[in-house]
Parts: sequence; structure tokens; C-alpha cells
Amino acid sequence: MDETTLIATRESRLALWQAEHVQALLAQTFGMPVGLLGMTTRGDQILDRALAKVGGKGLFVKELETALEQGRAQLAVHSLKDVPMELPAGFVLAAVLEREDPRDAFVSSRYDGLAALPQGARVGTSSLRRVVQLLARRPDLQVLPLRGNLDTRLRKLDEGEYDAIVLAAAGLKRLGLAARIRAVFEPEAMLPAAGQGALGIEVRSDAAELRAQLAALTHRPTWLAVHAERAVSRSLAGSCSMPLAAHARWQGSLLRVDTLLGHPQQAALPLLRASAEAPVADEAAAEALGERAAALLREQGAAPYLQAAAAA
Repeated sequence: MDETTLIATRESRLALWQAEHVQALLAQTFGMPVGLLGMTTRGDQILDRALAKVGGKGLFVKELETALEQGRAQLAVHSLKDVPMELPAGFVLAAVLEREDPRDAFVSSRYDGLAALPQGARVGTSSLRRVVQLLARRPDLQVLPLRGNLDTRLRKLDEGEYDAIVLAAAGLKRLGLAARIRAVFEPEAMLPAAGQGALGIEVRSDAAELRAQLAALTHRPTWLAVHAERAVSRSLAGSCSMPLAAHARWQGSLLRVDTLLGHPQQAALPLLRASAEAPVADEAAAEALGERAAALLREQGAAPYLQAAAAA
């Protein structure tokens, strides 16, 4: 391709790092001239309300998809956990890159970990998934909303609004901020979101040549793992108003999917957990595994939890 390929990207420091990472990868792998089209999304603009109340994580990708649709850009790079489980007609994920650390990170200026926090400490997070897991371990905590890009969240912590905040470890590591991590939550302590730590490249479905090129960048083990995770969420109609976690790990040729569901309004209710594993060699097997894990959650009594999330 002689023409410059443009990547539509949000303008936060992390989003630009992700886009520049893919830009360098395309130049190195294919000798492709690639530029960036910086954009501000509705998700970046609305910071005073919870995402679940204003349209969910799709607010971070809609403007980027419009740029693809209009031909102003040819691809978009996303944190996969921010990508809705059902893409709009006309769009596909052309590649998923090798996953960074999928775990959640405990960040604090004063405390070494969750257990070190004093009674009633203020912990910031924007995720219902994290809220229910934090309160299951420490029901005494004040878990408070935290919005904004990564730098904004760290600034709010440093200014004393919170005693600690919980962030995705991947973003901190990508921006060279791993030193801010006081502790990481192992999946057994806080199960990650579907797709957490993975980057996805979205294109128009009719961009056949570009899709074929980008497919070569896919890291197959990551792609199958996140495919299973996203199938869990898709099966349960997951959204920002649903405290749902799904995390897949390879154990030899077996893929194990662990899931967790909390009640969106009643944090005191028990967390529901289910796991499933199977040999997975293709997308169909990954999807079937995710659907089986979702079915096991339903057997645990998920129906009222799902109804409450749908009504939120």
C-alpha cells in the first residue's frame, strides 16, 4: 500500500501509546506507512457520571468507528476490555495482539496492599466488577467512583482524594509506571474483566486486503483465550452495569475459563463463581467453552443478578 494508513485513536496518553505500538508494528512487519488520527470520544468527555448510566464502554469506540465508516481512518486500536461484545454491522476485529499482564493493580502512596488499608479507607475504581470483589474481601471499605484517563486517576490519588485506587496493571506497565504498583491482585483474589490486558485492532469488514494483512499479527493463544472470555459476557448480555468477570488461562492444551458474577446493587449478596475447561484449537471451541462457563453461572443462580443488571 503506497497511501498512508491512518489509525483512529483516542488522545489519552495510554490510547496514543497503544496506537503508536501498532503503528510501529505495521511499519516493522509490512513496511506500511501509518499515521494517527487523534479523536476525543464521548466516553472521554463525560466524566461526572458512571459509564453504565450514559451508554457504557461503547462510548469509547463509537467515534472511532464513525471515522472508519467515513474512510477518514482505516483501523482503530482498542483495549479489548473496552470493546462491546457485539460489534456493529460492518466492523470486525482483524487482529488481537499478545496479551500484557491481565491482572488488576493496587496503587497507593501510603499502603502496601488491600489488607494494610485501615477500616473505612477510601478506594477508587470505575468498575462494578472491582467494586463487588473489593467489598467481598473488605466490606468496611468506602469504594468510591473514579473516572478519567490513567494520569487523571493517579493525580486524584496523589492529591489525597483516595487512600488507594485499583487500575489495570497493563496500562501502568505500558506507560512505564510499573513502579506505582504496590501490589497486584492474583486472579484468585480479583478476577479480571474479559479481554483485560489485550489490544484489538478493528477495521471495516469490507477491507479485505487490510484484514488479511492484519491477521498475521494475531497472537493465537491470546485470541482464543479472549474469544472464550468474550463469549461468557456475550452469553450473559454483559455490560457496564453488570459486575461480571471472565478470565481464561492456558494449562497445556487445555483452556480454563474462570467466571464471577456479583449483584449490581446488593454487594452483600454472595459472589457467584463457575469454571470450565476444555481442549481448544479454534474459535468455535473457545466460544463453546465460554458459553458453557456462562451456563454454569446460570446454574449457580445468576438469574436475579442478571435481571437486576438489565434493569439498572
